[in-house]
Amino acid sequence: MQRYEYKVIPAPKRGEKARGLKSTEERFAHALTRLMNEMGAEGWDYVRADALPCEERVGLTGTKTTFQNVLVFRRVSAGLATEPGPLAPLRLTAEQPPAAPPRLGPAEAPLPGAAPAVGPAKSGLAAE
Repeated sequence: MQRYEYKVIPAPKRGEKARGLKSTEERFAHALTRLMNEMGAEGWDYVRADALPCEERVGLTGTKTTFQNVLVFRRVSAGLATEPGPLAPLRLTAEQPPAAPPRLGPAEAPLPGAAPAVGPAKSGLAAE
């Protein structure tokens, strides 16, 4: 089974100027393309973009929730990738008998006389 490591980075908030790019959308797409190509060159595969809540302080004691846009990347973890192999069968030892299945039904009341005998009540007011 392959194991992955993940990297989460903030998504760009502004576009980058480049020759021939006039609109905000084109500049933003260029910034995102450059970022994704840099991550791909390092071996990272793009997984998804998320907007996650984040609590921020406001004033001395207040907080507000904002949303942060992040990009999620993954790559095969170095040295931890293994091929799937056969699973070892589960073996029970003599000390571990299989558990009995739970029994459903009405609760069992204790038998009369099975409770410990209780002596006579004593008054806490009598002087001994």
